[in-house]
Amino acid sequence: MSTLMKSPINGNETSTQKSLSSWVDNFFENGLGTGFLSNFNTGITLPAVNIKENADEYILELAIPGMKKSDFNIDLDNKVLSISSEVETENEENNDNYTRREFGYSSFKRTFTLPDTIESDHVKATYEDGILCITLPKREEAKQKPPKRIEVS
Repeated sequence: MSTLMKSPINGNETSTQKSLSSWVDNFFENGLGTGFLSNFNTGITLPAVNIKENADEYILELAIPGMKKSDFNIDLDNKVLSISSEVETENEENNDNYTRREFGYSSFKRTFTLPDTIESDHVKATYEDGILCITLPKREEAKQKPPKRIEVS
């Protein structure tokens, strides 16, 4: 079946548009099958990341509101930094006529390949106001040196 249909515009002119059935087919094939269901009712999406660099360090900022410091797993294995979290919740509400029980599961994992110039023994992480901040100090040889003026002799 063709996914395009012709519809009249202003008399004799026609416009080619996608049929409704093709929109529905594309929705179920592309979105609902994997992406939609994998993130359904998780409460967490993949956190946004800002990466900053200054002369002495790299700074990663991840926007992850509503978490506790103990919810995070941060690992550094060789040159790969992994940041993840798994949270399970269970809520139960009892009323005279019914009992409602809801279970929730939230997780994410972000990984970053770090350059060789990171001082891995001095990596630090803080969590404040919903922002997870990871500071990755540079090795001394990788730090920017101030400009040096060379005199002509």
